[in-house]
Order: sequence, then C-alpha cells, then structure tokens
Amino acid sequence: MKEILSNRINNLAVSQTLAMAAKARELKSQGKDVIGLSLGEPDFNTPDFIKEAAIKAIQDNYNSYTPVDGYVELKKAIINKFERDNKLNYNLSQIVVSTGAKQSLSNIAASLINPGDEVILPCPYWVSYRDIIKLNGGIPIEVKTSISSDFKISGEDLEKSITSKTKMLWFSSPCNPSGSVYSESELREISDILLKYPEIYVVSDEIYEHINFSGGHSSIAAFDDMYDRTITVNGVSKAFAMTGWRIGYAAGPAKVIGAMKKIQSQSTSNPCSVSQAAATEALSGPQECVGKMVVEFKKRHNYLVDALNQLPGVNCIPGDGTFYAFPDFQKVIDARDDIADDIALAEYFLSEAGVALVPGSAFGSPGCMRLSFATSMDTLQDAIARLKKVML
Repeated sequence: MKEILSNRINNLAVSQTLAMAAKARELKSQGKDVIGLSLGEPDFNTPDFIKEAAIKAIQDNYNSYTPVDGYVELKKAIINKFERDNKLNYNLSQIVVSTGAKQSLSNIAASLINPGDEVILPCPYWVSYRDIIKLNGGIPIEVKTSISSDFKISGEDLEKSITSKTKMLWFSSPCNPSGSVYSESELREISDILLKYPEIYVVSDEIYEHINFSGGHSSIAAFDDMYDRTITVNGVSKAFAMTGWRIGYAAGPAKVIGAMKKIQSQSTSNPCSVSQAAATEALSGPQECVGKMVVEFKKRHNYLVDALNQLPGVNCIPGDGTFYAFPDFQKVIDARDDIADDIALAEYFLSEAGVALVPGSAFGSPGCMRLSFATSMDTLQDAIARLKKVML
C-alpha cells in the first residue's frame, strides 16, 4: 500500500520533552507513582493582576479577530519592554505577536530557510530547533560543547562551523536545557566572527531572559552591528507563568517580520484576543511577581545541583538561568552493562524510580539529562531520593 503521509512528516521527530511527559502521564493513569521533571512549566499561578486583565477583556467583548500580528496596544507594550529591559528600539513594523514563541521560531524558519541552507546550532539546543529547521528544508549543523566550556561555544567554534551554505545561527540565552547564559563579552566575540559573514542571520531565543541568576541579561541585537541581522524571540510563558496562554513575540528587521506576518496570516491568523490583553498587562504592569518566582527557582537550583553532584558518577555544574539542571550521567552509563545510552537511562529511571527526565540526546548532548526544577522542593527531594536508591 502506498504511503499516504508526506516524507516531511515521516522524517519529523516527536518532541522528546512532550513524549516523556506523555509516558509519565500514562503511567500515572495506570496508578503508578511518577514524578515528572520533564516539562518546562512554572508551578506558579499566573499573577492575579494579569488574570484580572483577561477577565476585563472578556467582559469588554474581546471576542473578534485581531490584527494578524497582534493588537497595537500589545505591540507597543513589547516595544516598551525591549527599550526598558534590553536598550533596543523597534517600531510597530518590526514586531509580530504569535501563538507562543514556538510559532515565532517556526515562522522565522519558514520565512528565511531554503532547502539546503545550513543553520548552526550550538549544543545543547532546545529540543524543537532541530526539527523546525528540518521541517523547512534546512540542515542543522550541530556544534558540540561540554561542561568544561559551560555548554557555550566560542567565536572560534562558530567560525569552524561556517560554510558557504550557512544561513543562520540559532541559540538561546539563558539556554534551555543547560541554564548557561552568554555574557556581553561572549556575545561580542561571536558577533565579531559574524561580521566577516554579513549574509548570516541570528535567531536569539530569550524566552528565559528574566529567569536569570547571573545578575544581568545581554541581547546580541543590542550591538549596533548586529541589530539589522538579528531576530529576537521572547514571550510571556516562562517569566509570568503563562504557558497555557500561548503568547510569544519576535522583533527584528521589518522585511523578516513582514514575512513572518504573511506566513501567520495563512496558518493561524491572530493569537488569542483575550491572551493578548493579558500579555499587555503582564509586560506593562508591576514586575515584582517575576522576581519572587526567580528567588524560589534559585533556591531549588542550589539544592538540586548540590544533590545531583552527590550521586555517584554524576557531574552537574551550576546554571545561570532557566529552571533546568543539565547533569552529565555518562560515567553512570559507562559503568552499567545493561544501559547503552542516555535514552535507555531515562527509560530506566522512569520504570525503576518513577522519575521522568529528558535524555540529553534530545538536545544534541548525549550522556546528559535535563531535570526541570519548576516544581516544589519536596518533589525534588523525593526525586533525588528515588534516583539515589536505583543508582546504588
């Protein structure tokens, strides 16, 4: 029988974070006691002042189509946010609001990638980057890093990966999954290399910008010589505990943003009207709620990194942001005849310890594991106790 599905979909991988979460949910439905540390979702509620803005929007009948690229009020709030937080100046034609930051990334790929174009991905990278690029005909070029480099690439690493087919560099800072943050000087080093190759664009995913323990955030677009070739992606999901509201946004050259708007007009059209009203309030209202969440994330980070380093064969360096730890379990894998790789180890931890983690292979860094600490301290302590029990 002839295959009815497209080659495109047959070559597309399932998101490993969502797949592991689905397995955990399935086991829970069977009555198994499972701790899920796979999803990147804050365990806080959306702040009340944001919810109140959404309620008012409903009462004010925000029930119609909005402009494809978002309400002007929200786009102005985004412009003010970039000016306030990143010292970046944009106009309305340089902003597009999407149904989550993932849609912004997908729209960028569809707008810029031609079949055969290469896109450089520093490893580890967010799990969906690779397949978003492949789905649009691009070729992901992985640049390996390690704990010794704080999971970050240097300018030299970047230049070695550039070819005549290189179209873009994609990266996140703070990085999902490693928690690494590129400093201003490190971004300058990368930018200096890119100045030699003016045809290469940069996608800077800054969705974890405010979940930052390093004391400051730097945007590569803030360099004058990178402004016109950088698309910065952000959203309200992580900082404001609004994952389900599905509002992301991108800023960059008007030509690219216009192309993203064009694609969006033929796919989803506008993001949810009520969610846009809530996001406008999130970006414009009091920001103290973010700081309170970050304080709690930092406490959990400190506990988890210390606890992981006490497990035999595990090496975990502190992160500078996000709510993930990314320990190296390679010594654990090498010491076991019954476990071939990090994927098998993740399956082992799920079946034997009832702890769901995401294998580092999904992020281009085999041998590591991603653990989300967007959960309570009691849950983290229970998870560590379970891991320790099956590793002894």
